[in-house]
Amino acid sequence: MTKKTIILGIETSCDETAVALVQDTDNDIPKVLSNVVSSQFDIHKEFGGVVPELAARSHVEKINLLANKAILESKVKINEISGVACTSGPGLIICLSVGLNFAKGMASTLKIPFIGVNHLEGHALSPKLHTKLEYPYLLLLISGGHSQYLSVNGLGDYKRLGTTIDDALGEAYDKTAKILGIEFPGGPKLEEFGKRGNPYKYKLPKPILDKGGCNLSFAGLKTAILRTSKEIKNEQEKFDLAASFQKTIEEILHVKTEKAFNEFKKINMTNKYNFVVAGGVAANSGIRNKLTKVSEENNFKPIFPDLSLCGDNAAMIAMVGLEKYKVKNFDSLDLIANPRLALDKNAKFLKGAGVELK
Repeated sequence: MTKKTIILGIETSCDETAVALVQDTDNDIPKVLSNVVSSQFDIHKEFGGVVPELAARSHVEKINLLANKAILESKVKINEISGVACTSGPGLIICLSVGLNFAKGMASTLKIPFIGVNHLEGHALSPKLHTKLEYPYLLLLISGGHSQYLSVNGLGDYKRLGTTIDDALGEAYDKTAKILGIEFPGGPKLEEFGKRGNPYKYKLPKPILDKGGCNLSFAGLKTAILRTSKEIKNEQEKFDLAASFQKTIEEILHVKTEKAFNEFKKINMTNKYNFVVAGGVAANSGIRNKLTKVSEENNFKPIFPDLSLCGDNAAMIAMVGLEKYKVKNFDSLDLIANPRLALDKNAKFLKGAGVELK
């Protein structure tokens, strides 16, 4: 009987400490043996956002404990682990370094391969943990720090079609929540807040909706929220503003996603069009419903990760590590953290660059 490859994955790019073990299978859908995540909401709540030094200290305190717990839950013996995969970027460099140092130490001690993983590639391939997914496919990656449309052509092969030129979508949610007085982390709670309001109460701007292809912009919308919030007189109007914000986001993504569909079709000839939506904001039910509808209208099959895999987790890191292990794409122990690691290495960094939009 052939020994199955088992990868231990580690994720410490921001404020989640996570460890998971994933095993190869015969049906191309890896088996998640354990997936342990420890969040730091309580640590950062009073500051209204993530404090890098506090996050890194928490990673140091928890990482060994979580690794032991993940191995115990997986029922895997430590000498059965084939390789160690760890997020090497993008993220907070002080946090990334904690995971990398632990992963390198473990790989060195066990004398097994060490594999650095792009955190965004983890999100990009995360649906492969529960469904067979063939390349190429269109990806919308929406999280706290990233918003971009990409053509996923294969492992390590990405072409960016559009990105945000200012705020990421998750950042826009978090800032809007903060303006409305929703406690940290407010972004995930904003949708529930809006369900109690009238989505047609406020007319909000949709920046660069008719230009810039499938590039996105949310800074102007955030500014409008701030300005409008100063005129709010009661709690119900807060609910109305949250609902109007949610509706505006859904409408922006509807238009921009149709543009991305067209761009994807120009560069990919395939009989089957798949559209993956991944990242933390992909857990938003309103966005899921809107993007499911626009996908079906344009003959794309919508695919979303399980809700447990939308946020930062180590199962997706281990899964990418498994894919890289199969092709012997290993890294040396000299690999350093890269806080601005990109998926498409040829794409220009647009955020705040004043890119010309025609």
